[in-house]
Amino acid sequence: MAKRRISEADGQAALSAALAGETGRTVLATAVRYLLEELAALAPGNSVEVRVPPFGATQCVAGPKHTRGTPPNVIETDPETWLALATGRVDWQTALAEARVVASGSRAALDGLLPIIRAR
Repeated sequence: MAKRRISEADGQAALSAALAGETGRTVLATAVRYLLEELAALAPGNSVEVRVPPFGATQCVAGPKHTRGTPPNVIETDPETWLALATGRVDWQTALAEARVVASGSRAALDGLLPIIRAR
């Protein structure tokens, strides 16, 4: 299981602020990292790497373990799209169709795991 670095209170506060339109780098970074930690807790494993540059990445989803080099299953997106996906403001298929997400590998899909938190 991934080690939590952001408290629930700090993560929820940053997420609320980011969803309300606050664009500060610290707020956005904390919200992104918090949601990556939530994903890792929801789907523990090492077969898929989710990258949200420049703020963070996590490995998740049970399956073959990856230990060195570029993982075989990678998902990459920008911070705004990640927040939208993780909170249900955009669905996985729409993000793929609009090229807001780059996914490579046979296991590189999060459609059954999203949204992580429903935006209010």
